[in-house]
Amino acid sequence: MINAFFQDLERSCREKNSLLCVGLDPRLEPAEAEEPGRAILERNRRVIEQTLPFTACYKPNIAFYEAFGPEGLEALERTLRLIPKDTPVIVDAKRGDIGATAEAYAQALFGRLGAGCATVSPYLGRESAAPFLAWPGKALFVLCRTSNPGSDLLQRLRVSGLEPCGGQPAPLYLQIAREAASWGEGIGLVLGANDLEALESVRRALPEIWLLCPGIGPQGGCLERAVQAGRRRDHLGILPVVSRAVCQDPHPGEAARAYRDRINRERDKPFRSPAMDELNGQLAKIRLLESLIDHGCLQFGRFRLKSGQISPYYLDLRKVISSTSLLAQVAEAYLSLLEKISFDRIAAVPLAALPLATAVSLRLGVPFVYPRLVAKEHGTGNPIEGDFRPEDRMVLLDDVISTARSKLEAIEVLKQEGLKITDLVVLVDRESGGCEELERHGVRCHSYARLSELLELAASRGVQGAVR
Repeated sequence: MINAFFQDLERSCREKNSLLCVGLDPRLEPAEAEEPGRAILERNRRVIEQTLPFTACYKPNIAFYEAFGPEGLEALERTLRLIPKDTPVIVDAKRGDIGATAEAYAQALFGRLGAGCATVSPYLGRESAAPFLAWPGKALFVLCRTSNPGSDLLQRLRVSGLEPCGGQPAPLYLQIAREAASWGEGIGLVLGANDLEALESVRRALPEIWLLCPGIGPQGGCLERAVQAGRRRDHLGILPVVSRAVCQDPHPGEAARAYRDRINRERDKPFRSPAMDELNGQLAKIRLLESLIDHGCLQFGRFRLKSGQISPYYLDLRKVISSTSLLAQVAEAYLSLLEKISFDRIAAVPLAALPLATAVSLRLGVPFVYPRLVAKEHGTGNPIEGDFRPEDRMVLLDDVISTARSKLEAIEVLKQEGLKITDLVVLVDRESGGCEELERHGVRCHSYARLSELLELAASRGVQGAVR
């Protein structure tokens, strides 16, 4: 028997032809904070009126209301009354306690506020969810794999128990998913859209469960890829959450429609088997490597490398920028690497990677910066060009890796400004020990192709100078 909240949610999704969840998280200007209740209500009323036709459900985060005390909480209650009863509401409270305290939390969210669903933390186990699930027809989204970078420390721990796949220890987030799903029919899971591996793993393990997916855009989550990984066979089952990009848009209704349409274009695509995806990935790699050869990116002769070594071949990926079709192929290659990495921004190693990072940034909707390896003695003298926040988690992007020297120089500049670098993505690994060197410095290296693959393909095609 389907839970009443999820029954209402499925009806809303089908009637509005939408999976969009709009986060109602009001961020007030200093002047508005003088009368927060009125300001919050005016903002939310405008957003709800314009986005309602395109929004399957709304998700107010209670913290943005609690911050303003009684006025804020009153504004939340009045906001919930603005939402028609046939549109589901998830109150994002992330409560996590047991006994009388959990009962009081449930009374506050389901009784006083009248929410149909809330978010909770699973850390205390089934007892923390039981007082909420005692409310007939109500539902919970349980935190499983969150979108913040620091969550890796705990949520990706390999642990035993709870029927791990293949008898091997599984990531903690997957154990949480399996355990929470056993608590009853009124359970969904929160999974960050920026971890496609987790989305795919949980969807395989729990093909029917609903997934609430924050982390779209600035936190590195690609909307289309998240929908592809998390949708169910009935093309439902996933709620991508968009807050600021809709609520802070001058025309929130138009923004919501655009997101709704992007989601629908992806969720209506035919499903493909993992084997077919792997085959398509291999074919895409071959096509890209062939394009690199055809555009003269691989040359044979006698070349002096930056390291001073003499090489019988030279890989010149700067030629990529002269072909828009090749540049698009290269961007897709990088996206296939980035989709399973958690990051806030891209950092490009100058100079060759700058146009590549631009293409990837536009395709992914994630901003990028670049470090200056030689200090600028004029203008602002910025060591890093572009906007960023201290503690941002960066993924470093370059065209190739031979030795790790230039990468380590870039990493040092970024770290001096408080940024975190845990991963490097490159198009081609020259297999000269650079990846292994980076690994020793705590940076994971991800390459789309190896130079040996490119050389073997050139030889098989009879390129002059190439040898099998």
